[in-house]
Amino acid sequence: MSKEQDWAEEQLRVDEITSVIGERIGKIEHEVGFVRKDVVEMRREFWDEVTMNFMEEVDLGETSISMRQQSEVLFEREHRHKNSAEEIKRLRKLLQSPYFGRIDFAEYGNEPERIYLGIASLLDKDDNEFLIYDWRAPISNLYYDSTPGPASYRSLNSEIEGELTLKRQFGIRDGKIRFMFDTGITIGDELLQAVLSRSSDAQMKSIVATIQKEQNRIIRDDRSQLLIVQGAAGSGKTSAALQRVAYLLYKYRGQISADQVVLFSPNPMFNSYVSTVLPELGEENMVQATFQEYLERRLGHEFKLEDPFEQLEYVLSSASEPGYDARMEGIQFKSSDQFMQLITSYKEMLLQEGMIFKSIPFRGKAVIAASQLKQKFYSYDASIKLANRLALLRDWVLKAVARHGKEQYGELWVEEQIELLDQEQYQQAYERYLAMTGGDEDPSASEQALSERDIMARMVVSSKLKPLRKWVKALRFVDTTSLYCELFRNESLARRLTGDGTLPSYWHQLSNQTIDRIKEGELAYEDSTPYLYLRELMLGFHSNNGIRYVFVDEAQDYSPFQLAFLRRLFPRAKMTALGDFNQAIYAHSSALQDAGPLYALYGPEQTELISLTRSYRSTQEIVTFTRGMVPGGEHIVPFNRSGEKPAVTVVKERSVLHEVLAADVQKLIDQGYESIAIICKTAKESEAAHKLLTGMLTAAPRLIKKTTPNFEKGVHIIPAYLAKGVEFDAVFIYNGSKKQYSRESERKLFYTACTRAMHLLHIYALGELTPFAASQPDDTYTYVRVEAKDAVTSPVGQD
Repeated sequence: MSKEQDWAEEQLRVDEITSVIGERIGKIEHEVGFVRKDVVEMRREFWDEVTMNFMEEVDLGETSISMRQQSEVLFEREHRHKNSAEEIKRLRKLLQSPYFGRIDFAEYGNEPERIYLGIASLLDKDDNEFLIYDWRAPISNLYYDSTPGPASYRSLNSEIEGELTLKRQFGIRDGKIRFMFDTGITIGDELLQAVLSRSSDAQMKSIVATIQKEQNRIIRDDRSQLLIVQGAAGSGKTSAALQRVAYLLYKYRGQISADQVVLFSPNPMFNSYVSTVLPELGEENMVQATFQEYLERRLGHEFKLEDPFEQLEYVLSSASEPGYDARMEGIQFKSSDQFMQLITSYKEMLLQEGMIFKSIPFRGKAVIAASQLKQKFYSYDASIKLANRLALLRDWVLKAVARHGKEQYGELWVEEQIELLDQEQYQQAYERYLAMTGGDEDPSASEQALSERDIMARMVVSSKLKPLRKWVKALRFVDTTSLYCELFRNESLARRLTGDGTLPSYWHQLSNQTIDRIKEGELAYEDSTPYLYLRELMLGFHSNNGIRYVFVDEAQDYSPFQLAFLRRLFPRAKMTALGDFNQAIYAHSSALQDAGPLYALYGPEQTELISLTRSYRSTQEIVTFTRGMVPGGEHIVPFNRSGEKPAVTVVKERSVLHEVLAADVQKLIDQGYESIAIICKTAKESEAAHKLLTGMLTAAPRLIKKTTPNFEKGVHIIPAYLAKGVEFDAVFIYNGSKKQYSRESERKLFYTACTRAMHLLHIYALGELTPFAASQPDDTYTYVRVEAKDAVTSPVGQD
């Protein structure tokens, strides 16, 4: 059959399928109209349909049954209406683009079957035959992993073997085939070219039509407790992870739901960026949060918490300040597996000695002294676990507080408080009094006076003791803050707990920094997780057993300590950690730096490592230029999509930089580029650049801050660390000079900024160019030096 005949035949099928979908939408919409009308009427007439009678016990039972029956009918109608609305939404998506692929597969001994793949399944009118298979169905795996020839796929517990005779890919828009081709590889470059050459969007899109074989391994991995994905910039890590969520929700439908999957993302703006992927596939969004949001929820009421961006701002801009080296060493130490082991050993030691308590206070005096609490704590059997011992101590304290309360009834302060009671409080006391006297409103005068006064006193004391009882029940008498600070006050204790006695060289200085900051009511970012871990070890872990899958994006920004903490926080969950060690920009050691601690989380036999080396985001020229900046970059394989070479412009004056930069950005705005980023090193530099560039462009640039909630199209001025995980049509590095990026610790930050570019990359340098760019081969970029204003126009966006 000729290509033209194939095309005509396939278009005829598209027409038939879209006709079926259109009819089904019309039918469901008609049904939904009636159901909606029923729901509205039932809500309006609900009480009219229910027989109300509260006079007799039998009538009350009948009323209850009537209400329950009516509410059940209403719930059924509302549930039906919701499902129908979701079905219409799904069908409308299919109407635009019913499917993207076709495979012909002949199971051995059977005739070939045509299988069409789309974002959702579609059955014929009798529900007997699949017109479209969901991309997550077991048989669809053939499309992603197999080439024409012998092939097999796993369905339930059996392996289905046969021959794949055809693999065809489509581009269908508005019911018309835009392109179609047969391929012998997994996904044809033609389809990828079409997808990758488009402009970036305000939200990440589904990649189900272009999933590569190595990405499919990530999506369909069912074996691993921990799946580690180490992927180059632009290799599709996050996209594959989101498709993995959709796959898991499909495969385990009825066993897990979207609210049992949590994604830890780098910042709130990233949550907005990925928020449409799962709904596009017909699934609800999983729970999305940042690790900082979790820390704030647990510790924010006790301390002012530094966030990772504040820490990074300090790291990038405060190298000349006193105490900088000590802080850097402290960040490394407190984020390490070694420090986690130290705290674990500390907890074991506290079973025998060293506990620190707060006195139990009431009205400015100690009801129980801290020394008494310590004595009582160590009087319990040494074999009792620490958390259980604290529970016993809590119960003992509550009884002691109750006894102390009774002793306060006759005190003068209680009499004074009784005099201040208002009419409502008197009424409450009187009702309690009646309950105590059996409703006798005329007891003897002395008994009445005694009872009233006693009840008033009880009410006053109980009210004043209520906050204290709550405080005790929360185990707030355990002085967690002092216990944590003791690790830094007592050097001999810290050395003993390390095992080998080795502490950081700046120990005294970093210890003073830690204690001084805590005294001010602040916790540095590197202290938050260790502090919370110590508290959890003592008071009992707040584990979440309901979460079944945890996804950690930008895992290279997490320390081994933090990932181990997440492991304990979600004990029943499988974890997927996605990252790129070459984008590890924080001062602590990355969890991806050494696989050892990661493999220890679940054990080597339960851990799978998948490496993605092919980069799809950027053009071949951008990848060729940027991969030389990082160790091992030679293993990064660019996708075969050509564009302009990255451009470098060196200027001597800041005013010239702004003139040239603004002109180049304006040129792209005029050419219709929708997503442009001006990437600065820090938030401070971003604010200064925004102030100076606003008014120089026809499209006002948007300043991106750590609190920016949404990702939108347009011109963005953004710190490099907030651009992680996001992509732009064009990237302008605001000042890629040697002065800004010269320390080895800044190499990965510069690399991260450059790799945000899809189509165009331009680096400006005020003075000498950063060695990370200058060291690249001359033929990988174009170079322009501008001596004065209006001297040269940079070669950006040229045809």
